[in-house]
Amino acid sequence: MIGVSLLIWTIVVYIAMRKLYARFYFPLLVPVATSTVVIIMTLSLFHLSYDQYMIGGKWLVHLLGPAVVALALPLYQHRHTLKQFLWPLLCSTFFGTIIGMGSGLLFARLFHLPEKIVRSIIPKSVTSPVAMDIAKLIDGIPTLAAVYVMIAGIFGAMFGPILFQRLHITTALGIGSGLGAASHGIGTAKALEIGRKEAAISSVAMTLSAIFASLLCPLLLLL
Repeated sequence: MIGVSLLIWTIVVYIAMRKLYARFYFPLLVPVATSTVVIIMTLSLFHLSYDQYMIGGKWLVHLLGPAVVALALPLYQHRHTLKQFLWPLLCSTFFGTIIGMGSGLLFARLFHLPEKIVRSIIPKSVTSPVAMDIAKLIDGIPTLAAVYVMIAGIFGAMFGPILFQRLHITTALGIGSGLGAASHGIGTAKALEIGRKEAAISSVAMTLSAIFASLLCPLLLLL
């Protein structure tokens, strides 16, 4: 019963946070971030464990697959645009993946973090299932990798649009590839708020970055 109650509470909180975001539209009020804070506060207040939450929360995890598949719709609708920008998209995503992994490795080394944490933070800019598999492959901690993925996604959705504005990046290719390569699924959801073309490009960038990261992560650790 507790699992069902927490599942319903999660949905209610997310809907409320979406309405709050629509009302004030402030970067720090991105629904994924505010909902996460409210859920953590709820679990802490009532002394509920993560395992108890996941009794109901696992059903939301199961919906992740269909949600990703649904991104095929904007992909199909803008297939001609994607063909037109195939090489720029490949190049931007490739270098974006390298920068995403390299920045994580650089900061981890800079602060002398334990090797397990270093190996868990490297795949932070790809979607959670892939990041967890990569972390396991390179002897990191999969669950910790998923936490870093969530943090990267939330920060990208919160500050990405501001960065685009400051750097005068206004094209669908620039916005979509940036959000998809740096902030995976959460970034793609943000791109969908901006436009369908941006979302289509972002979903391709998210997929490509996962492929590139799977190939490059083990090589990066050898350097």
